[in-house]
Amino acid sequence: MEDQLGDQQRGENGGAEGKGDISADGSIRGFESLHRLLEANLKPQIFQEVSRLLLGLNCGRPLERLALPEPAASLAAKHDFDLQAFCFHADKELLRQPRIVRVGLIQNSISLPTTAHFADQKKAIVQKVKPMIDAAGASGVNVLCLQEAWMMPFAFCTREKRWCEFAEPIDGESTQFLQDLARKYNMVIVNSILERDVNHGEIIWNTAVIIGNYGNIIGIHRKNHIPRVGDFNESTYYMEGNTGHPVFETAYGKIAVNICYGRHHPLNWLAFGLNGAEIVFNPSATVGELSEPMWPIEARNAAIANSYFVGSINRVGTEVFPNPFTSGDGKPQHSDFGHFYGSSHFSAPDASCTPSLSRYRDGLMISDMDLNLCRQIKDKWGFRMTARYELYAAMLSEYLKPDFSPQVIVDPMLHKKP
Repeated sequence: MEDQLGDQQRGENGGAEGKGDISADGSIRGFESLHRLLEANLKPQIFQEVSRLLLGLNCGRPLERLALPEPAASLAAKHDFDLQAFCFHADKELLRQPRIVRVGLIQNSISLPTTAHFADQKKAIVQKVKPMIDAAGASGVNVLCLQEAWMMPFAFCTREKRWCEFAEPIDGESTQFLQDLARKYNMVIVNSILERDVNHGEIIWNTAVIIGNYGNIIGIHRKNHIPRVGDFNESTYYMEGNTGHPVFETAYGKIAVNICYGRHHPLNWLAFGLNGAEIVFNPSATVGELSEPMWPIEARNAAIANSYFVGSINRVGTEVFPNPFTSGDGKPQHSDFGHFYGSSHFSAPDASCTPSLSRYRDGLMISDMDLNLCRQIKDKWGFRMTARYELYAAMLSEYLKPDFSPQVIVDPMLHKKP
């Protein structure tokens, strides 16, 4: 690949600052994503084969791009956000009509420095995100999901409690803002917030509020798994959720929300599938140095293993905080977590997936998906029928006992002298 990049491209984007081919602005040698870099530097026939290997095939065909109305494209151009749209097909059935749902994901950076007044920060983020929601509405999106804690900087690792001021009740400021848009566009919206539980001693949770297409609150889910990895020691602010693995039956299908770090736990993905999810959203905040190699793998594997669609959302940009902090890992104190690399995308149960949104720009990813594909893949692969859950239930039951002993069979010759 290095030899295929022209001299001009090297000269314009050579300042990678020790991060390989990742430039200071978060681009990959000036390109918004790996997919776009490959498209620009490979011959069409080779790029087509590489795309097949990287993105898979949907019902035996390359994923199709979806044409969007002009108002959506105009909003993307005016407000400088990446807009992409694709279509996942299912095979035609004789006894069921297609169940096509249009789904959207929004990734965004913060708008003002973290030193700005909190009220101004929230207002600026709303002003940034509103045109993207309007573009989704203009495109006829039925279900829209925003990134984790979208109304604030991702300050949870500074360990400073003043950031708890961004917490709000389930029916608070951001929910009310999105309820109006849900009614306007007849859209289900997943609102990921820092929740202040006013009925239980003002406990703080990391929560997804599911807003129905009539503007009603269908329900909530609280983050099941809390990271204690490097800077991401979030239990300073909130602990593991208490809502289980709810699936929300909406006007457009059965959806669930696996918040951020939960994507690293296969049983978490499994439980949403066992409860009947057809689309699982993964609103996240994760940085390149920590998790980027995992990002295109885990959600796609979950979609395959559980026969549902997955929408992966990550925030964008580098957020710098006024007071340096440390991670307890011996590294010098620092004022940011690193670059949030965006790259939001969809994965399908047949192992196909969309290209990713930009690694450094705000973006809206839209996809039509025929939910009939979920059952078709279950029928094809039979993962549920062959899962042997009783074996794992018994093993987990034993593992939880204090006197658990691993099932290890030792070679009797292992410790004998020759």
